[in-house]
Amino acid sequence: MDRDPTPARPAGEGEPGLEELDRLYRAAQMYYEQGATQAQVAEQLKVSRPSISRMLGEARRLGIVEIRVHRPSAVGSDDLRRSLRESLGLHEVHLAPGDQSGRLGPGLGPMTRHALAEAPLSAGDVLLISSGETTYALAQQSLGDFSGVVVAPTVGGQAEPDAWHQTNEVVRAFTVTSGGYPHYLFAPSMPSAALLDALQDDPGYRQIVDDWRSAKAALVGVGAPASTRASISRSVPREHPSLARSVGDVCLAFYDEAGVEVTFPGSERMVRIPADTLKAVPTRIAAAAGMQKVPSIIAAARADWFNILVTDEATARGIDQALRR
Repeated sequence: MDRDPTPARPAGEGEPGLEELDRLYRAAQMYYEQGATQAQVAEQLKVSRPSISRMLGEARRLGIVEIRVHRPSAVGSDDLRRSLRESLGLHEVHLAPGDQSGRLGPGLGPMTRHALAEAPLSAGDVLLISSGETTYALAQQSLGDFSGVVVAPTVGGQAEPDAWHQTNEVVRAFTVTSGGYPHYLFAPSMPSAALLDALQDDPGYRQIVDDWRSAKAALVGVGAPASTRASISRSVPREHPSLARSVGDVCLAFYDEAGVEVTFPGSERMVRIPADTLKAVPTRIAAAAGMQKVPSIIAAARADWFNILVTDEATARGIDQALRR
């Protein structure tokens, strides 16, 4: 076998330089966050597979990788899952251990993968995915093999400044890591009246509308109240009185405590899947974590915006306590 051009440094032989630290980081990111196998990482970095094992060990030693082990909580997660499923009227609840709000991709990824694996998707079926920080983080994980499945966005978002609001980028990231055939939506989230009218005759836009109507599954995020968010689609007037009383959104449809949509100037021009169309999708998986999203999740679940929830134990306990109050 050919020797590696720059083999991993054995522990104890001094500290690595910046170039080697960068290689250790890249190896750890691909393996732990993107779900690549050691063989795939070795191929990308042009080193042998045994070197990857040594590099991952070195990354842990240097603190590039931190692994946390969670002791099972006193109240079993199965009881918590069952309580939320019954209280919110959901088909299923998947719980990641502990608090994953600071590591949405790797933290919620395994449970999201499990939820998607239960969706009956075959080649030619449509999977919808929304924009947002959570779905963007998840799209960069390996969530299964979706070869032959059409992956389409639920909202417009062309030219948004943040990558997680650029819906085509979320779709692209998902298909790169998990497979699938991307359908892109070349439209802003809130076009002018003239552009919206022109879109009705655009073949690409009509294809997306057909995808919405025929989708078998959807992966969406649940947004926190608009006034509390550091990042939001630039077309959303977060200071408008209607949005001040909203508790969250799903696919840029903002709703109040009862889950009823609220309107604001331009909301009738939003490029997004209609509420009735989304609620007709058989499998609707919402991935969300963080205590600030507790009222958002409760209202969305009760209004049937989703029927499967992926969250973490910390958020689930917050939901359970809020429901008991």
